Amino acid sequence: MTTQNVTIPALSGGSFSAYLAAPSSQPCAGIVLIQEILGVNNTMRQIADDYAKAGYFVIVPDLYWRLEPNVQLDADDKDQWAKAIELLGAFDVDSGVKDLKATLSFLRQYPSSTGKVGSVGFCMGGKLAYFMATRTDADANVSYYGVDIDKNLAEATKIQKPLILHLSGNDEFVSPSAQATIQQGLKDNPLVTIYRYEGVSHGFSRVGSSAYRKEAAELAGDRTLAFLKQHLG
Repeated sequence: MTTQNVTIPALSGGSFSAYLAAPSSQPCAGIVLIQEILGVNNTMRQIADDYAKAGYFVIVPDLYWRLEPNVQLDADDKDQWAKAIELLGAFDVDSGVKDLKATLSFLRQYPSSTGKVGSVGFCMGGKLAYFMATRTDADANVSYYGVDIDKNLAEATKIQKPLILHLSGNDEFVSPSAQATIQQGLKDNPLVTIYRYEGVSHGFSRVGSSAYRKEAAELAGDRTLAFLKQHLG
């Protein structure tokens, strides 16, 4: 496996950086890995490395580049978490989706890519993974504890490719009523699979954090890898 930082031209002009992890054996499919509100930090790079070891090109774009490039924050540091919430409030979702579209194109055209590319996103990135399903032609998409999906269900009719939603049973940012709305709104869509993990909070898959819950994280991880293998190869 090799890693490097690459530069991606933005659709609206300018460019942004991304962390790219490439597997040893190629050609292979790709994954656009979508950051939490914490930026492209060690956690995101480690997840990218793990997916690369599983045989995928993985790219993590810096979606905060318009606000502040190279943000790397820790969820368990109170001041850094406050900064993350501040960045989230200033983040423009539509611009972020355009950057993800540019990243998707970049990875599809990357040397030794099979052209099949999916997305996996966490937290804010979980919401954006849902938008990857509704607004792009990504081949498969996985959302971990995505926020505000309940407010964007009108877009669900545009889903053309398979989507997994991993929901945290005790998510402090996605209320039980919001989760019920999501499940009710998507239950008849054959492309959408929803998994709910009881007794865990937001961020349960964030290794090394206080929110991490090994059993749920490993189950969600196994389901995700099987899903990606099925739809990306």
